[in-house]
Amino acid sequence: MNESEALLGFGAIAHVDRLRIVRMLVVAGADGMSAGAIAAALDGAQPSRVSFHLKELEQAGLTLARREGKSIIYSADFPALSDLVAFLMHDCCQGHCVYCDKAIKLFALCTGRPTGPDVTE
Repeated sequence: MNESEALLGFGAIAHVDRLRIVRMLVVAGADGMSAGAIAAALDGAQPSRVSFHLKELEQAGLTLARREGKSIIYSADFPALSDLVAFLMHDCCQGHCVYCDKAIKLFALCTGRPTGPDVTE
């Protein structure tokens, strides 16, 4: 990720509603949420306002949209969010921090799906 891409991403989440939407979508994982559910979670925000914010997040590359029947489902773009975090942490300790290096590698593996021994699919 270059600096201009990072600025676009950080600029997109520099609004309270868009930051809340991204955090909601991270919690929702790969299954995502419909625009209506997002609006309801934002204290019943107007659909036009939610659509505007979702468009901004999608243009910044932080969310993905897919159609399911008549609904559009939005989800966090986990690789893009990982890249944004990695951009901040990349030069930690002058680029020589083993903990940040491990965290960056782990973030890059996130798919928004649960993992671990107690996950059944």
